[in-house]
Amino acid sequence: MAGGIAAGGQLTTTTEVENFPGFPDGIDGTQLTQLFREQSVKYGTKIITQTITKVNFSSRPFQLWSDDELIEAEAVIIATGATAKRMNVIGEDSYWQRGISACAVCDGALPIYRNKELAVVGGGDSAVEEASHLTKFASKVYLVHRRDSLRASKIMQKRAATHPKIEIIWNSQVKEAKGDGKNLTALTLEDTLSGQKKELSVGGLFYAIGHKPNTDIFEGILDLDESGYIKTIPGSTKTSIEGVFAAGDVQDKIYRQAVSAAGSGCMAALDAERWLESREE
Repeated sequence: MAGGIAAGGQLTTTTEVENFPGFPDGIDGTQLTQLFREQSVKYGTKIITQTITKVNFSSRPFQLWSDDELIEAEAVIIATGATAKRMNVIGEDSYWQRGISACAVCDGALPIYRNKELAVVGGGDSAVEEASHLTKFASKVYLVHRRDSLRASKIMQKRAATHPKIEIIWNSQVKEAKGDGKNLTALTLEDTLSGQKKELSVGGLFYAIGHKPNTDIFEGILDLDESGYIKTIPGSTKTSIEGVFAAGDVQDKIYRQAVSAAGSGCMAALDAERWLESREE
């Protein structure tokens, strides 16, 4: 397994995972990835702490390069994940996972956000879905959008407009995240039309502006969809090249959870095993 120097993906930026089976009290994301690593090593996985920078799937065995080192493989499972898009506003790094998150489903139920006024940035279906999800725990949810209309579907727009706990703030963008040194306490918003700024007191900020799949090195090699996610054959993890499989967020733009990624990882392992066995027959 080639996992890069700091393997673990988005889980390493999650302070607590509450929806992974077997951990009724939740578990720190970094700790969970370490357990994954220990279990894989126990059963014989060789971990290479280098990043794959180039691949050749046109010949067999497949060729993968990490810096100047060549790795050859009969089958490949791609699990490079996706990266949540961030706004890089002032104060974001200081309060990341201390009031700022890119996953309401993952983090919204944490004590830090309960019974607080929260903000969601975005204007699509996912933004409305995340805002609606947060109403289960928050006292109020502000949906901050830089334009004067949502691009979400009509039914989702109606859901946001009629929900008693959701208030839409139009023509606004977040310019700064402020806090008390420990947790987020407020946002500075700027009106996109007038340029005027105002402060909004919130205990949490959730980005819902999309994800970018980590598939740059596979462009022109594997079939990708319009958003850059790897296309797989429905009901399997098989890609457009026989012997290459994809699992987790790199091919899933709907669920994007650790537990669903783990499940598709199991599917990919089974698909790869069966494919290798079929070649021996």
